[in-house]
Amino acid sequence: MSANTKNLRNVVLLGHSDSGKTTLIETMLYEGGAIKRRGSVEGQNTVSDNTDLEHEKGKTLFSHQMFVNWRNNKINMIDTPGFDDFIGEVVSSLKVADTAIIVLNAANGVEVGTELVWEYVEKYQTPAIFVINQMDHPKADYDKTLEQAKERFGTKLLPIQYPYNSGPNFNSIIDALRMVMYEFPANGGKPEKKPIPDSEIDRVNAMHNALVEIAAENEEGLMEKYFEEDYLSEEELAQGLTLALAKQQFFPVFITSGLKDMGSGRLMGFLDDIAPSPAERPARKLENGDEVSYNSDDKTTIFIYKTISEPQVGMISYFKVLSGTLKPGDELVNAENGETERISQLFVAVGKDRIPVTELVAGDLGVTVKLKFARSNHTLNTRGLDRKVRPMEFPESRIRKAIYTDAAADMEKLVTALHKIQEEDPTLKVEQSAELNQTILHGQGQLHLDLVKERLADDFGVKMNFADPKISYRETITGTADADYRHKKQSGGNGQFGEIHLRVENFYEGMDEPTGFNIRQKEIEELPWGGKLAFYWCIVGGAIDNRYIGAIKKGIMQQMNDGPLTGSRCQNIRVIIYDGKMHSVDSNDISFQLAAAGAFKEAFHQATPQLLEPMFAVEILCPDEDTGDVMGDLQTRRALISGMDSESHYQKILADVPLAELHDYGSTLRSITGGRAKFNMKFADYQLVPANVQQALIKKHAQLEEA
Repeated sequence: MSANTKNLRNVVLLGHSDSGKTTLIETMLYEGGAIKRRGSVEGQNTVSDNTDLEHEKGKTLFSHQMFVNWRNNKINMIDTPGFDDFIGEVVSSLKVADTAIIVLNAANGVEVGTELVWEYVEKYQTPAIFVINQMDHPKADYDKTLEQAKERFGTKLLPIQYPYNSGPNFNSIIDALRMVMYEFPANGGKPEKKPIPDSEIDRVNAMHNALVEIAAENEEGLMEKYFEEDYLSEEELAQGLTLALAKQQFFPVFITSGLKDMGSGRLMGFLDDIAPSPAERPARKLENGDEVSYNSDDKTTIFIYKTISEPQVGMISYFKVLSGTLKPGDELVNAENGETERISQLFVAVGKDRIPVTELVAGDLGVTVKLKFARSNHTLNTRGLDRKVRPMEFPESRIRKAIYTDAAADMEKLVTALHKIQEEDPTLKVEQSAELNQTILHGQGQLHLDLVKERLADDFGVKMNFADPKISYRETITGTADADYRHKKQSGGNGQFGEIHLRVENFYEGMDEPTGFNIRQKEIEELPWGGKLAFYWCIVGGAIDNRYIGAIKKGIMQQMNDGPLTGSRCQNIRVIIYDGKMHSVDSNDISFQLAAAGAFKEAFHQATPQLLEPMFAVEILCPDEDTGDVMGDLQTRRALISGMDSESHYQKILADVPLAELHDYGSTLRSITGGRAKFNMKFADYQLVPANVQQALIKKHAQLEEA
């Protein structure tokens, strides 16, 4: 393994599910001599998909780190899942990659999962190489896939290669950079170099000239030579293309058959020759605005991008060395919490296998074990350094489920286990909702949560059940009402007495002050759950002492916390306390607290009460042919369509949808579109619940109260 940052290549493979990433990376490892024979997904013996869950599902569910030595360079590779349910694995892997290989399925073209990862490739400004894979598929269509990719990802895509034939007879690749045709034996492997057929010369020359122009644009001397001689040597081409790729000025397109081992060796050669090393990438931005460069002679900084817990081992940390040279025995300080960690052991990963090493230089990827306080997104430094890498940002959750156990005693064990999994998976969120009296699990999709459920059973021995979460409705009023309420209780000795006269109104910003009242005190309070309470104290003549203001307000707040309609929280209400009575002996705080709650409840019911429901802004990207079905499904969910637009070859639908109607939406959308759509959702606002829905909810609440 190399001890030179310039001889490192950090590559992440991205793409929609079934694009063939795992098979391609297996072939790349084989071509580089890292493995002696190629495994298969069906045979459950690939280096990448090495967990029992992945074998069971037949899909990549986690990111996997591995490496291969190619000529003088070490190429680190990370395989990632293709399902958007596991986007967290993609985001974290991209954070430490210097080049992205985006794998397209030649039969299916650009799929929605590819578009999702492209957003993060652009966000991280990662150099990208496109690979049109599965050229041996009976329905492989190179031209269509390339055209779709250019439509979606722009004209910076420049093909390096194209197939001389495709489909089941695929065995020849025409390479416009090397100006040669590679013809492969039936079983793949090392190709024979052949002259380009005369019929293809014009097409190849045009492709080659486009590559030469891109290379020349990045070096003044190359540009001058190109103008003078209309030619660049292979070495000069490589020099210019490395700069262009590093600056994201072009995205080369290759073709392969990972299954037949055709084209992967040429791809490895391009990574070796052209792909940027960490030394050729921009310095890493820090949270305070400073930068850290990949310099092995500097003091040590590492960034942990992934952590997992393994039985009998404990916490395993995957990281990138950002500066310095890391060795076993080094002590580093966590910039997140100030804790000191000793790097007792140092490894490089080849799938599930870990190979001990004596050092890792700046830019390299590695693994260590049993760090006590370090987790994903943490930066560790040599003592005295003040460096903290900007953290990874993960997308908002798209699904929420209430969780429970068959035995109440197991609930604490379940939550403890979930928090451990959450440390490994930042896209998972565990919420203890006091408002709903439920534990809510937030994730990226049903498949994501199902996987967590299986892990809980297998690794922690805890069985978790799902239920639809309650909805955090809100209650308000649209009218005005007055009410008076007397609380009186006599049971020997001092009794309880308090009488309140109040008015309730709908409150909104900028409304006029109430007329006909002598306002002595006014408070506009931001409620913890959103909305406001406007509390007006308008008592004159000492009908109620000022010392009871706090108790009266507490009684109103208690009633607002447990609303009169459905027990939901109330908001945006103005309460005017304008009269009442007290007793010199029997009045006390509890009396006025109860009187205020009773008066508020009576007035609320008379002031045209209205239930509000949380609305979410949903954005859906789906194929044109599925638009009608998606729209039809949204209409059954009481959605308000706010817009439609086209984005590349997809239709974009914008809608406001009640949260109550979004249960299992991800699964439904995947079923409707065959997995070719994606969506995201975020809270928009609270809106009025339709009358029939409100009546049903009130009735249900009354039945629960009675029960």
